[in-house]
Parts: sequence; structure tokens; C-alpha cells
Amino acid sequence: MPKIWGEAEIMTMRRWQKWLMILTIGCLLTIGTVQLTNDARALGFKDVHGHWAEQTIGQMMDQGLLDGFPDETFRPDEKVTADQFVKIVLLAYTDKFPNGERKWKGSFVQALSASNQNILGQDYRDFTFKPSTTGYWAKPYLDLASDLHFISKGQFSDYKAALKREDVAEILYYLMKETEYLEDETYSLGAAAHFGDLQSATSRGQKFIGEAVAKGLMEGYPNGYFGVGQYVTRAEALEIISRLQNKAKRIVVKNENGTLLKVVPTKDGSYKKIVFPDQRMLDAYGVMESAGKLRGTNYDLEETTLRLFKDAAAKALAKNGATAEARNSNEVSLWLDPQFATYGVTVRLEDGALARNTESIRTFTDFLFGYDADIFNRLFTDACNRAAAKGVLETTTTSIGSYSVETRLEWDGKTIIFSIIHT
Repeated sequence: MPKIWGEAEIMTMRRWQKWLMILTIGCLLTIGTVQLTNDARALGFKDVHGHWAEQTIGQMMDQGLLDGFPDETFRPDEKVTADQFVKIVLLAYTDKFPNGERKWKGSFVQALSASNQNILGQDYRDFTFKPSTTGYWAKPYLDLASDLHFISKGQFSDYKAALKREDVAEILYYLMKETEYLEDETYSLGAAAHFGDLQSATSRGQKFIGEAVAKGLMEGYPNGYFGVGQYVTRAEALEIISRLQNKAKRIVVKNENGTLLKVVPTKDGSYKKIVFPDQRMLDAYGVMESAGKLRGTNYDLEETTLRLFKDAAAKALAKNGATAEARNSNEVSLWLDPQFATYGVTVRLEDGALARNTESIRTFTDFLFGYDADIFNRLFTDACNRAAAKGVLETTTTSIGSYSVETRLEWDGKTIIFSIIHT
């Protein structure tokens, strides 16, 4: 006959079931925590637990960017070598698949210039992302980085040597030039000016340091120094790479002076950031862009200079010419000089040049002079006509509204320059 449980016995059983469940869950949580901790330590190696860069090292090692050592250490405070850094830079721009294979990130390829995209697609279409199994292990990475202009051939006499902080900044400078854009040099140097040891670096080194700091990829130490001459550790290298991959992790550089900035194309097909002295010149840049488009495709905008060409053949000659004369064979230049707060128009006095480019020139100068635009246009037309007829022209300075206009004919008797300064 089955036993009949009393109410008190049932309550006692339920209490025991409740405690048994709590104990079981607790054990599972404890086992899970221990397992997660062990996994984290295994990923980061035994000398990484508690290190300031532990999380970044774990993330970067999970991507396979930098290996540990056979004794199960990562050695985060050991110096990083040039070849190691070049390797992790390249691998940082790849996606790693479960089978260990890698592929370039689409965003990385799209950010490259057309020539560099061609290099990846043609010369390195069979790139394995793996070290060389014969000879120097880093050769595949160094060759690719050199061909993509991330480093220059012979940049380091020994790529197995430890990298100093200014050396890393140099690599980052050319990396930014090829994958993003360069900051305005005055702006970037200003961002690094507060470092007490900046002047101990060479002028080139200061330029590289300024770029790395302005981009938020590197920062100084609590003592107010950048660390010129100091070596970069493996942990610091991975922290830099983490910022390179994820812009949200970059150090924010405050724009305390309300600086007006714009990213502009450069002569080599990349980009850089320009600081403009005021809103008017920044707006003039936009007007200058519109003035170029009035010529269809017969224009070229490089930094703060717009060049206008007779036709597509003349443009191709200027872009690919073997001589300086060929490269400077445009008909008209509209330009800005932010450093000296100057605007300008340069004209080569050739048949039909003014007729082809009048609309573009007027668009630019009408914006600058406003109500006084017709006064400038009369001065401009008269000077061009007299120079074309005689081949000589006296240099003059004329006040028009709030501008001072200097008119000068170059030694060749064919190039006339109007420099416009806001007074």
C-alpha cells in the first residue's frame, strides 16, 4: 500500500528540493566561472592576467595578430620588433575565418587608391597572409607593406630590431596617408606641442608624432612626455592596432580653438586635412569646387588648388607629363593659401583660355568680391589684355572693397597672377 505523505512532510520535501536546486545552480555557475577564467588565461597566457592591456591582448590574440611563446607566456612588456609590427598591421585589416584562412576587409580595400587596389588584386592575388617557410619569415609582409607604401624600402636597417615610439609613428603616418587621410601639419603639430620631449625628436619625427597623436592612435605618458627614444612594448603595439581597427577607441583630440577643418584630395591620390583660417575661406573652397565642375571633367582639384584644362588630352598630359612644363600646362588655376589667408587666380595667356574659363573664374571671384565683383572683373580683363598684347605688365596693388589685389606678370610674359588678400 503506497505511503500517504502528511502536509508537514510534503513541506519539508519541498524545502529540500528548493535547497538542492539552489546548490546545483550555484555549482554550475561556479564551474562556468572557473571555466571562463581558465579560457581567458589560456587565451592571454599566464603572464597577462591582471595586466593593463589584458582585454586588448585577448581580443587581438583571438584574431591571431601576434603569437605567444612556447613557455605559455605572452611577454606583454617585451619590446616589439619592426617585422612583428608590420605583420600585425597588415593582419589587422583582414577577417579570420574558423578554418584559419584570411581575407582582406572590404572597407580596407575600398579605402586604398586605385593603384594599391590593383597591386592587391594583381601582384598579391595569391597572398597567403602566412609567414615564409623558407628564408626570412617576415619577407612576405615587408614586401607587401613596401609595395603599398606603408613603409619604404630600407626604412629600417634591421627589421628584427626593436621599434621606438617615433618609429611606430612614422609607420602610422604613411599608413594613414594610404588608408585614410593626413591631418593638416600645423594642426597635428599643435596637437603634440604640449609634450615636454617633442623638441628632442627630429623635424621629420615631430611630423610623424603629430599625425599619430592628432589621429588618436598614440598618446603621451602621465609625466607629460611622448616618450621620444623609448621602445614600444608588445602590449602597446596591440593597443595601437586596436585603435587603428576601431575609431571609437581612438583618443579624442579636443579642438579648443574652434579650428575649421576639411579633408581634401592630394596630388598622389590620397587625402589630407587642411585647417582654414576662417569660415569665408572654407566657404570659398566649396565655391572653387563648384567652379571646377562648370568645366565638365576638364579640371583637377589637388589640396587647395583647382586647375582648369583646355580638354581631356591636356589634362592627361598635365597628370602624367614627364617634365615640369608638361605637368604645369593647365590654362587657369584658382587657389587658396590658408597659411597666409590669400586667394588667387593664375592665368596662362593662350588663345581661347579666357573664353573657356571665364564662367569658372567669375563664379569664384564673384563670391569673393560680392558687390565689388564688377570692379575686379574690369581690372582682371584689362590686365590680361595689356599683358597679352605687350608681353610686359607692371606689378600693381589695388584696393577693391575689403581686399588688396596684387597683379603680377611672370618672367615668361604669359602667366599672370592675381593674389587677393583680405585686409
